[in-house]
Amino acid sequence: MKQTLKELLIDREARLKNKTFIFWENDEVSYSKLLDTAKRIASSLAGKGLNQDDKVCIWLQNRPEFIYAMFGCAFSGTVLVPINTQFKQEEAQYIIDNSEARLLITQPEFYEMAARIKANCPKLKEIVVVDQAPSGTTPFSELYNPAKPVEREIVEDDIAGIIYTSGTTGFPKGAVLTHKNYLTNALQIAEAAKMTEADRFLCILPLFHVNGQLVTVLGPLYAGANMILTKGFSPKDFLARLACYQATAFSGVPTVYAILNSLPDAEQYDLSKLRFCICGAAPMPVEVFETFERKYKAFILEGYGLSEGTCASSINPLDGTRKIGSIGTPLKGQEMKIVDDKGQEVKSGVVGEIVVQGENVMKEYYRNPQATEETLKGGWLHTGDLGYQDPDGYFFIVGRKKEMIIRGGENIYPKEIEEVLYKHPGVLDAAVVGLPDKVWGEEVGAFIVPKPGQTMTEPEIIEYCKERIAKYKCPRQVFFRDTLPKTATGKIQKRKILDQFLEGKNK
Repeated sequence: MKQTLKELLIDREARLKNKTFIFWENDEVSYSKLLDTAKRIASSLAGKGLNQDDKVCIWLQNRPEFIYAMFGCAFSGTVLVPINTQFKQEEAQYIIDNSEARLLITQPEFYEMAARIKANCPKLKEIVVVDQAPSGTTPFSELYNPAKPVEREIVEDDIAGIIYTSGTTGFPKGAVLTHKNYLTNALQIAEAAKMTEADRFLCILPLFHVNGQLVTVLGPLYAGANMILTKGFSPKDFLARLACYQATAFSGVPTVYAILNSLPDAEQYDLSKLRFCICGAAPMPVEVFETFERKYKAFILEGYGLSEGTCASSINPLDGTRKIGSIGTPLKGQEMKIVDDKGQEVKSGVVGEIVVQGENVMKEYYRNPQATEETLKGGWLHTGDLGYQDPDGYFFIVGRKKEMIIRGGENIYPKEIEEVLYKHPGVLDAAVVGLPDKVWGEEVGAFIVPKPGQTMTEPEIIEYCKERIAKYKCPRQVFFRDTLPKTATGKIQKRKILDQFLEGKNK
């Protein structure tokens, strides 16, 4: 196995040369062009005085320049720090300040916010802008023309990236990932998906997220395959793009599959090259899963992972037994188990916290030793996710540890109730949260987005649930919404739902 991202790209370019790596709109980027561009950017970063381990923030929507900068950092020894493109000024400023970034690469849409951020972050020395750079900034094109080539020795334990968690339960924490973390997980993903040079992976998820980076960039690179880069998920042209490029795979989140289930004209597209689809970032409701496979005759691989584990830790096997509703079994080279609050492994079928171990697990949280100690205690990554393992070794998630509802001493797992809600023919999206209650401590609250044209009532939903689950688990209050707040990767932000509810209640 190659030891660094730099070595990986050099090796693949030597073998594949002019083969296309990135399909982007009307352009094609070969392995050779990616290597040449990475070297040029690396030399430019060094020429600007950036040393190894200096941080480079990238605040870009999906486009080739993101990947160029990603490998420019890998070749220069600087550290990639992606920023969520949905972030506003204060959120982006927190990451730039916390990471101690010296350089920011962004686009015109974010420039005004970036300029204000720079005034508040003394360590940020320069802003580089793609496309038309405003006066006083550096155009990204200048990074292609370094003063002189610079070569630096990079080793596997060097930091490659800092990925800030979504911050659904507080301020984001920066997961520090080494070159070894990235390469280990890229290899695990490529092997689990049986990627080959014939594959074409469609990238619809944001590159600032590890799923986009690992599953649709580094995995295909490892396999010597192609990737098809898009600006994001668009229901309007998604199926046409899959068919046009003859994509063999894509990675999505549950929301993507729910939307695809509602498209009326899927049959007109030739998707015969599609080998499988990957679902991650959040648990997929079984009803959405089964509907998609019936409609598209496609094979879904549901997996599980988190930024602190680089990306993926388990997946249902491509060949062999697949258990719908489970997150499968650990990827080769990783261990997973279920533990109680004392860290002791529990028996099969008993709910506890999922913990992970392997060379894909992060080095630490950046500048946060207390959180690092809590999360990596005992040499295991404590995920905060609750689940159980069945007798066959398959893992199932029941919810987040901090999302578990305790009603009158009874533990209630929101995912179980959400699975029931998603089976209702009128429900498009659903989230279950614990609402403060003076008598019971917490009560079950359901927030629902109806499908277009569907209407339903609170009593109807409550009665529907009573017919299917124990009474104490059933929602006591039901709220209907046009949308639910989500992260950029489609994960429903339950903390935000609760905050909005409490804010409205106190007005």
